[in-house]
Amino acid sequence: MENVNLTDNFLIAMPAMQDPYFAHTLVYICEHNENGALGIIVNRPIDMNLATLFEKIELPLGPGSLADLPVYFGGPVQLDRGFVLHRPIGQWQSTLAVNDQIGLTSSRDILAHVGSDGQPEEIIVTLGYAGWGAGQLEEELAQNAWLTVPARAAILFDLPPEERLPAAMQNLGFSFSQLSDVAGHA
Repeated sequence: MENVNLTDNFLIAMPAMQDPYFAHTLVYICEHNENGALGIIVNRPIDMNLATLFEKIELPLGPGSLADLPVYFGGPVQLDRGFVLHRPIGQWQSTLAVNDQIGLTSSRDILAHVGSDGQPEEIIVTLGYAGWGAGQLEEELAQNAWLTVPARAAILFDLPPEERLPAAMQNLGFSFSQLSDVAGHA
């Protein structure tokens, strides 16, 4: 399982996943290299919307449809820090380009721009992220903890959170209910 690069892929938690942070999650991998992996859980909204978040961080949020967007639990690492998965990439102070269309930004300037101009419009705002050390994700894959499937921006930005995991599963050609919660080995 060496030299695998899952950047711009989804991880689908297998039914046997016991970790409460990751059970029934769809994770978008933003970076994967020899040093580890960084991803964002994209199907677990929390009880907060952008209007509430912007109020808490004392940023103005202009009127518009973005105020009602949910904030997500992005993962158990740095829960006090915000991350914005967005399309298009744009020019922000601290952006990781996942591909030529999607970026992950952790600097406040993107939120200020969202608040004033409503752009970028296609965003997923999270508190926290999911992180794996060198070789850790590969080990979890070898233990059948995750399925992988190439990501599609339409799943991230066009579907409500509860439809993202089933849509990613459909890309594999089957549904979550068809998975066994026990892995078989030859």
